[in-house]
Amino acid sequence: MLIGIVGKPSCGKSTFFKAQTLANVEIANYPFTTIKPNHGTGYVRIECVDKEFNTKCNPRFGYCIDSKRFVPVELLDVAGLVPGAHEGKGMGNQFLDDLNQADVLIHIIDVSGSTNEKGEPVPPLSYDPANDIRFLEHELDMWYLRLIEKGWERFARSVNQEKPELNKAVAKQLSSMRVNEKLMEKVIQKLALGPDITKWDRNILLKIATELRRATKPMVIACNKIDVKGAYENFERLKKEFGHQLLVPCSAEAELALREAAKHELIRYLPGDSDFEILHEEKLTEKQKNALGFIKAEILQKHSSTGVQKVLDIAVFELLKYIAIFPGGVNKLEDQHGNRLPDCFLMPPQTTALDFAFKLHTDIGNHFIKAIDVKSRRPVGKEYVLKNRDVIEIVTSK
Repeated sequence: MLIGIVGKPSCGKSTFFKAQTLANVEIANYPFTTIKPNHGTGYVRIECVDKEFNTKCNPRFGYCIDSKRFVPVELLDVAGLVPGAHEGKGMGNQFLDDLNQADVLIHIIDVSGSTNEKGEPVPPLSYDPANDIRFLEHELDMWYLRLIEKGWERFARSVNQEKPELNKAVAKQLSSMRVNEKLMEKVIQKLALGPDITKWDRNILLKIATELRRATKPMVIACNKIDVKGAYENFERLKKEFGHQLLVPCSAEAELALREAAKHELIRYLPGDSDFEILHEEKLTEKQKNALGFIKAEILQKHSSTGVQKVLDIAVFELLKYIAIFPGGVNKLEDQHGNRLPDCFLMPPQTTALDFAFKLHTDIGNHFIKAIDVKSRRPVGKEYVLKNRDVIEIVTSK
């Protein structure tokens, strides 16, 4: 799974990325700070199962504090996007090529309206952030259209001559865009497309592009800089206008400040929490105290969190609908090194016990006999569909 962080220049993408990863990335208030994509590790937050077993886990990857488990995911912060990217403007070609790898998108917008369409600073509220939502959707749709149109006429003629099953033929043609037969069948039915694809004109292909983009690149919109005066009113307006999208109020700068303060043990704070605790007030400068006070009053108390963790959790668990699965044993939760519940795997929806066995190791899948739901101690078969936060033991013939 790869999560793409997208948006125009200077909207806060790199700050969001650094807040999630604490990676050393360049952050500056001018267009195209990010030239090459930044790869990093972020963490989704779940309730750990350790408390249900009255124990404490020892994660091999990620971390767990007070039964709040943070499971690693891969993030990609790509170059800023400007209108006309699909025509190669700005860093457009590189942006779109990098983006092709992503399973889900986090679109960072400056909801305060303090950067124009090129990412240049302007007075707050002087630019309409709705433009950014519209233009990103348009650029992605035009990019998908360009990919569809490549070799389309020749393909369409051969389909009309050979008369294969339409959804299978089109899905194969567009397989590089992660289009499968089932998805293509849904699109054909939704758009009521006729069997003669030589009559599918550019307008029809654009509609297909839009449907495929929505299905293969689901998106959550992080409305960044929510703490700027007037930004929340913009956010409320955007929710009404773009009800088909998931929008989350967000302050990447606040999250970065809290994580840095927690890293230096000045405060106690877990990503996604609605509050923090100052540990060493005597070590804080007046400027730091004022900044923390502002974050608490203007962001955490008003919005329940900075939104950064929430955005990532929504991308993985609501848009991709992934589930968290723990390997374990009925009589033993430890691995060979004594680590309890050391692993947690993020799995796609409808994952079966057998799918999970193969995820653990090919040999485990090949020698699968049964699985055991460790919480209930109930044996289940290979077709059993796993649920979020299941603890599963795999029994094999070897």
